[in-house]
Amino acid sequence: MRLTVGQAVVRFLANQWTERDGVERRAIAGCFGIFGHGNVAGLGQALLQAQRTGEADLPYRLARNEQAMVHAAAGFARMSNRLQAYACTASIGPGSTNMLTGAALATVNRLPVLLLPSDIFATRVAAPVLQELEDPTGYDVSVNDAFRPLSRFFDRVWRPEQLPSALLGAMRVLTDPAETGAVTVCLPQDLQAEAYEFPDALFAKRVWHVVRPPAEASFVSRAAAVVKTAQRPLIIAGGGVIYSEASGELDQFARETGIPVADTQAGKGALSWDHPQSVGGVGSTGSPVANRLAREADVIIGVGTRYSDFTTASRTAFQHPDVKFVNINVAGFDAAKQSAYPIVADARAGLSALLGALDGSSWELDHAAEVAAWQATVDHAYHLGHGPLPSQPEVIGAVNDACGARDVVVQAAGSLPGDLQMLWRARDPKQYHVEYGYSCMGFEIAGALGIKLADPSREVFAMVGDGSYLMMAQEIVTAVADGIKLVIVLIQNHGFASIGSLSESLGSQRFGTSYRYRGASGDYDGGHLPVDLAANAESLGANVIRCRTIADLADGLKRAREADRLTVVHIETDPLAPVPSSESWWDVPVPAVSSLTSTQDARTAYDAAKRLQRPYL
Repeated sequence: MRLTVGQAVVRFLANQWTERDGVERRAIAGCFGIFGHGNVAGLGQALLQAQRTGEADLPYRLARNEQAMVHAAAGFARMSNRLQAYACTASIGPGSTNMLTGAALATVNRLPVLLLPSDIFATRVAAPVLQELEDPTGYDVSVNDAFRPLSRFFDRVWRPEQLPSALLGAMRVLTDPAETGAVTVCLPQDLQAEAYEFPDALFAKRVWHVVRPPAEASFVSRAAAVVKTAQRPLIIAGGGVIYSEASGELDQFARETGIPVADTQAGKGALSWDHPQSVGGVGSTGSPVANRLAREADVIIGVGTRYSDFTTASRTAFQHPDVKFVNINVAGFDAAKQSAYPIVADARAGLSALLGALDGSSWELDHAAEVAAWQATVDHAYHLGHGPLPSQPEVIGAVNDACGARDVVVQAAGSLPGDLQMLWRARDPKQYHVEYGYSCMGFEIAGALGIKLADPSREVFAMVGDGSYLMMAQEIVTAVADGIKLVIVLIQNHGFASIGSLSESLGSQRFGTSYRYRGASGDYDGGHLPVDLAANAESLGANVIRCRTIADLADGLKRAREADRLTVVHIETDPLAPVPSSESWWDVPVPAVSSLTSTQDARTAYDAAKRLQRPYL
């Protein structure tokens, strides 16, 4: 079949499918893109031709920011349990390198996204072209080489006959639950328009089976022997539980063994918040209940978690002198962490195998009174009555109350992720979507767009602070253009609340964290800036509801749910309002020497906390 390379890419992607548990899905659900001279006559023409003629079914969506469209693709992939992905195409130079942050986010979070950055001329006939980086050490180097360390698969197609192997390699990694992440196939701009006689077989329907690796019996036996020795075991549920759709197996495991279940940011919702064995988030932003159990646990069963520093409280969470780890993970790299007894398997398969090997072992661990006391603390935070401006926990409580069980809350950066993990009451495995692997400011609105595309039946609430909003709000326009309904809760506190609090705790006195005029002191300590973010959102096409009180917010959220178009609910909060303590720690280094008393005091506290860190060998 004689096609251009761009046309071949579109036709190939339209015919890829995934299958797990007998259910087939489109592997590449669509393509986000922003066109420039690098791809407008290549992939741009191919997508137009496909749309006009119907020869390939690959829906195109016009994004407004290249980084944001990768975030949207990541949100879509996570909501789809990594069984579907979006492609993203951008022009040569800055258009393509704008996708680098999105690539890093996808790979850190193990989310499949397909990046198709345009590249320099393969023929070099017009070199150097507009926006080409000239490297005197080699003519085959371009800015797209920056994608190499950020991608789980990287290839540059210099000739048409290389395209089939590149595309098949890309699909192999996109559909591998252990190795997935950003997949980058660079397409030189002249190559995209070049014609070639491709084999018809390249465009036949191809179904990629997404495996559920079973647990190897000897590893399960060793792990079960360790768990049986435990006096105070604890389960930590990570994102792998949700991607594997293993909530039912986790529920059965917890009920039959009596072992309490804590969760990570990615694993929140694996069990409902009111499940009798659920004890809330663990680690730096977790619940005091989970963190007390973690400190005393002698065996930790990690399921689908990669043990980030927030989960381990920078390796201070687990204080039992003889603590041992049993890890169930589809990725051997993660299964081996903390010198664990590994079970390299799909979370669903691994949980079932381990439960069977425990031969009915169970534990009576009474934590109900602690959980009830903590939930009373959450209720108090939700209804604090703080004034004159409300507190952020009160806003979270209002949104939690407004959300139905199947609705989704989206967040990524600032103080909100910590407050949400501590306080949010998730009732569904897909209700809680906080991107905290890369914690990328600006993810929230773009990610919400991808989540809504993955499941239009759910209401999607993006909670975004003014710092993140100012980083990236452009995809409001994309959602408005495509008639995609989102609810954006815009929280304005005139600065960086999270870093402000962290700065203060480290003795840096909230320096450089407020959105204010520069004052006479030389610092930004003047009056608040006259920035009207609600008006900005309205100018982008959003329906806007302004709120002053929590009662206003509750009413505004109700109206936003009932609206038929994207709605921004705006409220100002007090960044200094109190938040309950997690009774945990996060390692952020403090200067060893300083002339500031605040920094000296912070260093003393830091040194004391550092003494609790353990290597878990």
